[in-house]
Amino acid sequence: MSPAGETGTSSTPPRANASAHGASIIESTPNSRGASVVSENIGVLGAKVKKVRPWIQRDIEQVKACKADAILQALLQRASSTPETKQPELLQKCLKAVLPVCNGQVSTALVNSSDIETVLNEYIRPGVENKFYSPFIRATNIALACLEGVKVDGMRTPVPAVDMICQQNDMPMHQTHQTAKSTRKPDVVILPLNSACAPFQDVNGGKKGKGKQKDTVKDDAMEDEKDDEERKKKRNAHMDTNATEKPKNIPWKDVLACIEFKRKTPGRTKGINPPPPSYTVTDYVPTKPEYLPVDHLKAKDPPTSQTPAKQPPSDMTSAVPSSGLTACQPSEGASSSKRKATDTLESAAKKSKRNPDDTDDDTDAELDVTVQTGLYAAEMFASNLAVNYLLNLIIIDDIMWIWYYDRQGIIQCSGINFIQDLPRFMVLLYALQRFELHDWGQNKDFLPIQVEGQRCHEFKIKDKEFGEVDLLLHTSHDERVTHYGLQGRATNVVPVTSEALAKKYDDLPDGMVAKIFWGEASRISEPDILDKVKEIAKVHETVQGHIPQLLWHHTFTNPTSTIREALGIPEPTKGSRVLYILVFPKLKPVTELRINELFDVWYQCILCHLTLWKEGVYHRDVSPGNLMWYWKDGKRQGVLNDYDLSSLADDSGPRGNERTGTVPFMALDLLTEEGQRGEVKHLYRHDLESFVWCFTWISLRYENGVLLPRRLRPFDDWATLDAVACGKEKYFFQGHMKLPHIDSSLRKFLVGCFLVLKRDADNRYYLRFEEPSDSEGEQQFNAEESDPDTFLSKFTRSKSWLAFSRLSK
Repeated sequence: MSPAGETGTSSTPPRANASAHGASIIESTPNSRGASVVSENIGVLGAKVKKVRPWIQRDIEQVKACKADAILQALLQRASSTPETKQPELLQKCLKAVLPVCNGQVSTALVNSSDIETVLNEYIRPGVENKFYSPFIRATNIALACLEGVKVDGMRTPVPAVDMICQQNDMPMHQTHQTAKSTRKPDVVILPLNSACAPFQDVNGGKKGKGKQKDTVKDDAMEDEKDDEERKKKRNAHMDTNATEKPKNIPWKDVLACIEFKRKTPGRTKGINPPPPSYTVTDYVPTKPEYLPVDHLKAKDPPTSQTPAKQPPSDMTSAVPSSGLTACQPSEGASSSKRKATDTLESAAKKSKRNPDDTDDDTDAELDVTVQTGLYAAEMFASNLAVNYLLNLIIIDDIMWIWYYDRQGIIQCSGINFIQDLPRFMVLLYALQRFELHDWGQNKDFLPIQVEGQRCHEFKIKDKEFGEVDLLLHTSHDERVTHYGLQGRATNVVPVTSEALAKKYDDLPDGMVAKIFWGEASRISEPDILDKVKEIAKVHETVQGHIPQLLWHHTFTNPTSTIREALGIPEPTKGSRVLYILVFPKLKPVTELRINELFDVWYQCILCHLTLWKEGVYHRDVSPGNLMWYWKDGKRQGVLNDYDLSSLADDSGPRGNERTGTVPFMALDLLTEEGQRGEVKHLYRHDLESFVWCFTWISLRYENGVLLPRRLRPFDDWATLDAVACGKEKYFFQGHMKLPHIDSSLRKFLVGCFLVLKRDADNRYYLRFEEPSDSEGEQQFNAEESDPDTFLSKFTRSKSWLAFSRLSK
């Protein structure tokens, strides 16, 4: 950033977090509700995909753990004939049932289970990572063919419509996120059979005719179901020829699970222990390590505080410690040199507004296997709508770990030695083979369909008011705003059409959008808060017309805590989430406005926010993505949007000192260590400070509604720092005020706003050292202002504000 524009204003006296100017990677902050929100506002923030990796890593560091038998029991329960009925004996029954397959005693017309031992003996030979793929794939697919005929009381039969198969990949897989493309390269994937075969079939021109068509994968699978023998022949042919070949252009939407391999010692000369002579049902034997380590991740990117290693309890651990195993060893061999990708995720603006100079050559170094697999999960979440959960596998030598991802967090099971404890691996395959697509985590309420050659999702539901609500979600639309990450709200905003809603709301010139997100079950819901906001708007002009109009909403009854209760995870309901879908009229982003237009809309939102605060609705997540506008009677109407992190004054739910917000725009007081520990109450002045940071962010990073090239825009790093480190960066900026490429009136306005904030901070800082009189009692450093209007007037009555407001008219 250019040094031009320094102001010479004095710095606020040092605060607790105002140490040397610097940065650190993301760290866990117990009350930081807004930490994962960066990826949901990534279109506004302009961050690259690779810049979101610290947030992926932060989520990995918070992984919970369960025993292997617990997750196998849960997966069997899910694949049973009566998944809602507890069947604690399923695991033991299935372990016994798969023994003939393990011991080479099962054969079909096409394969023999004795071949499993043959290929496992090939797997254990010394070699580099990519030598693992073929024997593992062959062993898995032979086992699936033999397990198909195994019958266990209470279990479903295999699902021909899915017909899972293990497929080598080790090829780049691309996906578009808004206007940019990411590239990943998982070693092996689990796919439906038809999806695995598709890349190897001759392209004969798929039918893209107009009108609605069901997803082709599902249609083809249903056709295969009519002729089971033909399906088995097709499967066997693929196993023999292409399952261990590298496919091209596998779409992420078809991937059921990813499998990532590592050699504990690359190119080791000593092999892995061979299979035993025979298998019996035995108690689980802990592996070494029992859990994949994660706390070593923080040490990879200094400077950061070191977390002491913890010893795992004998039965379960809520956070997985380090065991000394470095999972991320560079692999030898050309095919495993990977993750050299162009992973970008920039503006959510339309392609026509994207600056052609804003390119991103994103080359990755080798990542830790847990982070690598987490990135695959992020791609899988992004590829389908409202995904409930995902499974991936990590394999280091002969040990396998199942990783379970949902929006509440991540769970890994204890390791399974799939060679010495082959029956447990067979039970895993047995359960997964009986999974419908929704058992894999895909949301069965959103049906993928083709409309005029574009992939959409159809959602229909009975409704008391409308009889039936029909939503057609245009998920391939350029204006869809997606989420890239693992846990959190995972907000998607999708253009939507609906015959039922269009009949009632016939005056929506810009159309409608659906907001789909995972809200915290313990919080008051956004629809309930909007009901309160709507009542306030009836009597306050500053609110009327400046709030979103909720057209329709639905809450799903699938809390993420259910699996944690089944697995015995401590505090299973803490942070539990449920899925919401809300439909609103489409609004326009403030980032597309010129400065004078921006000021007008921004100030309207400030006045709306002020009234709501005084009436007991605390927004607490002021960010550029939540400031919108629309035309009304030829004038721009500002809208304060998104109330899913808001709270009510009379609500007994989350406390006022819980951290909410989007980190780059949060007030400095909340970005201190004390603030992140929940020791600083969230006040009106904190939200007003967020408005100032929003205006600064937009005015310095956009020009005439277009996001500036990376070399010209500041603050990129703010989007990926942890809360305290971001606070230090913002404190440094406030003390030096480098303001490039802006005119003098805007510079004076921004300096004036920050002077108000700094003077107020000075007053509160020195007030702490004044001795209170006997009548005054103890002064509270963070006491609420007596009147929010008074605090706002400190800005609006300043010379710089008055001058800039006249110029903006």
